[in-house]
Amino acid sequence: MIEIDGSAGGGQLLRSAIALSAITDTPIRIEDVRGARENPGLKIQHATAVRAAAAVADATIDGADPGDRTVEFDPGQITGGHHSVEIGTAGSLTLLFETILPMASVAEAPIRLRAAGGTDVAWSPPFAYLRRVKLPLLRRFGFGAAVDLKRRGFYPKGGGAATLSIFPSEIEPIGLAGAAATADVRGARVYAIAEESLADAEVAERMAATATDALSENGHDVGERVIEYTSTKNPGAVITIRGDLPATVPGPNGDVSGIRPAVGASALGEPGTPSEEVASEAVDRFDRFVDSFGAVDRYLADQLVVPLAIAGGEVAIPTVTDHVTSSIELLEPFGLTVSREDRADGGTILRSPGMEIT
Repeated sequence: MIEIDGSAGGGQLLRSAIALSAITDTPIRIEDVRGARENPGLKIQHATAVRAAAAVADATIDGADPGDRTVEFDPGQITGGHHSVEIGTAGSLTLLFETILPMASVAEAPIRLRAAGGTDVAWSPPFAYLRRVKLPLLRRFGFGAAVDLKRRGFYPKGGGAATLSIFPSEIEPIGLAGAAATADVRGARVYAIAEESLADAEVAERMAATATDALSENGHDVGERVIEYTSTKNPGAVITIRGDLPATVPGPNGDVSGIRPAVGASALGEPGTPSEEVASEAVDRFDRFVDSFGAVDRYLADQLVVPLAIAGGEVAIPTVTDHVTSSIELLEPFGLTVSREDRADGGTILRSPGMEIT
């Protein structure tokens, strides 16, 4: 059994460790979970992620209740099936799905996980980012995964519901080092969503219009603009911008024609914050990435460490965050590696030989 110090990491370390345990069939014991946080131990959303992974991986677990600071996870076989969990708060569904998603690399049959919680909440990727940016990119390299939204849930009441489906996959090495010239973003897509009580104030339209105007002024052709109102338990709004990079990187079998890396930026509406400010925040984040080095944005960079370690290949990233560093360090006990090349002109390239999947 591998012992992992969870004191310096947060929820991401827990989720990644559980995923790696299931994929490599390695029992783990995580001590002092979130020990350095103001409220250490598992929160409800973390405990739900452990239970969901245990169901999918037929694992034996100990310490999967809110407040627990030690978690043991002894995986079984990932055989497929339908599962359902409920966070019970506005805890992030997109982060919950992050725990299960890498299991597509070893799944023997389709897996469907239906979950209830928050779809668009702070400190986590909005649902549109997962659906429109991350999953299309991973599918290009063989990760079979899709998400279906039943209803949205904003903080503080949550109430959202969605299903993650993953399928047996033939993973190809990730080739995302050749598209590092991010200034060559070819176009942008805007997704503006708000709760239906905000329709009279035209919140979604105002977010979309502000983002479209700013992106156009910066030379980006907005090829798609989605405006949506939806029924949720409490008011909320979110905007996500997806940018497309040129298809210049090698994909499966060396083909470059079908690989179009995507980058994204998002912002959540807050009470009292004008829609225009929310949209401008998302555009500012988008432009900061465009002016940097990398084939993916800084948030997707740390989310790709585990898939890269599984599939092998290389990824150009704009910066090495603490999350990237901790994710790389976590790999070693599982026999996986990701190395980094820090470039003199800024940015970093991550490389991995991948793992042997039987």
